[in-house]
Amino acid sequence: MSATPQTGIPTVLPRGRHAAPRPVVREAQRSRMLAAMVQAVGDKGYAHVAVADVIDRAGVSRKTFYEQFANKDECFLAAYDASVDELLAKIDGALDAIAPDWLSAHRAAVETYLHTLAASPPFAKALLIDVLGAGTDALSRRAAVQARFAAQLEDVHRRARQDIPEIPEVPAHTFFAAVGAVNELVTAHVLEHGAETLPELADAIVDVQLALLVGRQVAAELVARSG
Repeated sequence: MSATPQTGIPTVLPRGRHAAPRPVVREAQRSRMLAAMVQAVGDKGYAHVAVADVIDRAGVSRKTFYEQFANKDECFLAAYDASVDELLAKIDGALDAIAPDWLSAHRAAVETYLHTLAASPPFAKALLIDVLGAGTDALSRRAAVQARFAAQLEDVHRRARQDIPEIPEVPAHTFFAAVGAVNELVTAHVLEHGAETLPELADAIVDVQLALLVGRQVAAELVARSG
């Protein structure tokens, strides 16, 4: 029996007398279909993906697919949600692991984000590019994800001000602007160079975010001190 690295849910299940309970089978099938959707979108682009592409990659029947999803849109949204939740949990873990050293924690969070996307180019493409053409529900999901990234940056800024009280407060739109700046940098890199080399952007992203969150002068001093 094997398991998907993302969920740990068995994907090859025992048969016969030792067959897994139906809920376990169902979750394993769902896990495979979500992974298959991400892979198919990475291979073909969302507009060109059909249900057949998903069930072929997942090794399930069409009946099994429609038992869990109404259509390919619903499957894509479920795959997007699951993958983003995992990504954000990893970033939160990186931020918490090095607290209260907020600067090192922020750097670790940026590197975690980039390495996670680099390890799964299909997910990087789905997160950054294909979601834009997947309909209004997908755009709403994307907006919610951007808000969650902004909240993480707001927490970084809060920790920074606890450490350096001279850092001024910033309006809420600053955090969204920082998220947007990173999104543009990362998307451009994926389109031009592919996702595999995204970790090369770590210095640029830290530079942009610190400049927006603490100011260019303080950012330069912090980088010089940490270096």
